[in-house]
Amino acid sequence: MQLYNTLSAEERAQLIDEAGKERLTLSFYAYAKIEDPQKFRDELFIAWNALDALGRIYVAHEGINAQMSVPADQFEAFRNTLEVYDFMKGIRLNVAVEQDDYSFLKLTIKVRHKIVADGLNDDSFDVTNKGIHLKAQEFNNLLEDPNTIVVDFRNHYESEVGHFEGAITPDVENFRESLPIINEQLQDFKEDKNLLMYCTGGIRCEKASAYFKHQGFKNVFQLEGGIIEYTRQIKEEGIKSKFIGKNFVFDHRLGERITDDIIAQCHQCGKPCDNHTNCANDACHLLFIQCDECKAAMENCCSTDCLEIIHLPLEEQLKLRKGLQVGNKVFRKGKSDALKFKKSGDLPNKPLAKAEIKNIRQKIGIKKVLVGKAEHYYTKSKIGQFLIENKELSVGDKVLISGPTTGEQEFTITELFANGGPCETAKKGDQITFELPFRVRLSDKIYKIL
Repeated sequence: MQLYNTLSAEERAQLIDEAGKERLTLSFYAYAKIEDPQKFRDELFIAWNALDALGRIYVAHEGINAQMSVPADQFEAFRNTLEVYDFMKGIRLNVAVEQDDYSFLKLTIKVRHKIVADGLNDDSFDVTNKGIHLKAQEFNNLLEDPNTIVVDFRNHYESEVGHFEGAITPDVENFRESLPIINEQLQDFKEDKNLLMYCTGGIRCEKASAYFKHQGFKNVFQLEGGIIEYTRQIKEEGIKSKFIGKNFVFDHRLGERITDDIIAQCHQCGKPCDNHTNCANDACHLLFIQCDECKAAMENCCSTDCLEIIHLPLEEQLKLRKGLQVGNKVFRKGKSDALKFKKSGDLPNKPLAKAEIKNIRQKIGIKKVLVGKAEHYYTKSKIGQFLIENKELSVGDKVLISGPTTGEQEFTITELFANGGPCETAKKGDQITFELPFRVRLSDKIYKIL
């Protein structure tokens, strides 16, 4: 009896192509007392594997948390597999806003200690004493109440690309970090403020609302079904969205567009962008925001170091990874000194306007080679003088001039002089000059952009 995957992601993708059937991406959760999680897990695998249902599912003594992809023509059959269990009868299935047949390519069901890592001792409080559930319009109404504090209980890389207007967005890596931070920040508002919370699908707020009621907060509310259900309701009922930007999701899509607002920026150049990518270096696998231009220049890498590594022979890459924990264990989320425009936890309350982004692109990811050094700048004639120490330089070449005071300046050579005379190509050892619209200094280096 098959209880585990036997196909690779690539093989599964090919089968999906051949089947040519529409698939639905959905999620659901339920808190319940499960006596034997392993037996429960195996039963689900057998039933769902027979329906070609795929996804990432966690089960524990406290319940189930699932994100899945199901063939559209098997949707009712899939729902029937849930109805077998009393605690999942009539359960709400959050169907994704944007569909993708390849959102999940394996059926992975894991038994965990908890369905969401929260770091709490559930024996110390009643997890069923939850906050009041609100539908989309009710949530919007309470948002407008000046006596309301709204908190995003997702992680920094989720809230960075989209969040509700005026929400507190903790700069945390995971859910369990946010609970004590928010509790400490809101100690003075337990009695008189409305504590309004939300997350992606509602599961984190189920536990958080009970925790904060246990901590003494009197007026605790949560968005029913999370951002996913909120989006469905505002579209069906024509309600104005108070959520701006994109909703991060944990399948290969990495996000669903809710509004056209782009409130984040490329972590490498600062351009308005909210598309996440994973670093192509398997020993890094950093999740970060990268625009199309940087993606092309950097070949999906987060740094020049990783860019160099992915071009090494596979054997050398494997040697560099030897002894490292790879995959999910090093799945760092946007925390790297190589990312110059990371602003977790410091998000604007309105979308970034293009005019707010300085038109200076950091030269991260631009392939360049050192050509020489600056020797002089003739201020009146605006002529820069350089010594070629390496490679050749020709008319039409694009160069990067870099220095601690000059910064990083790009320039295309349209006219070139070597050793006092005009030329098309200068070689190693030549003293060259060409007109420059900015001043250069002795500390500056000149690079040829490849």
